[in-house]
Amino acid sequence: MIRHILLPTDGSQRSRNAIRYGIKLARALRARVTGLHVIPPFHPFTYRPQMLLAYHAALAEDSEAAYRQATLAFARRYLQVIARAAAAAGVRCRTLHIEDDQPFQAILATAKKQRCDLILMASHGYSGIGAVLLGSETQKVLTHSPIPVLVYR
Repeated sequence: MIRHILLPTDGSQRSRNAIRYGIKLARALRARVTGLHVIPPFHPFTYRPQMLLAYHAALAEDSEAAYRQATLAFARRYLQVIARAAAAAGVRCRTLHIEDDQPFQAILATAKKQRCDLILMASHGYSGIGAVLLGSETQKVLTHSPIPVLVYR
């Protein structure tokens, strides 16, 4: 029986669509949800192109303090989407943000720590070189998860 659903989000439209579905599912199952946003740690030099692209426009300066302030603001905004949708549906919810270089590992660790029965996340549909360069956190979660994963497309 599914009683606790983990809803990881990166703030994208696909992620917001998955959240809406996840909240509806939680309501139907009378389950609770935990929203999660994983923030990549600050690195003066990075091998992760999504770190540069996702937050750089919000930075007033290229410092660790500015990066932390910007990423925390994004995390709060992304997680607020989950909290509001859950409240509107009458679903119990908590939200977390975690800093980790490997989002899929943070997702799996959170699912275990929070005793989630299901991970529901979006697939961005990258293929070919895009999948190789950007990676697929959803694919990594699917490959390594000991609990069921529902991929929303």
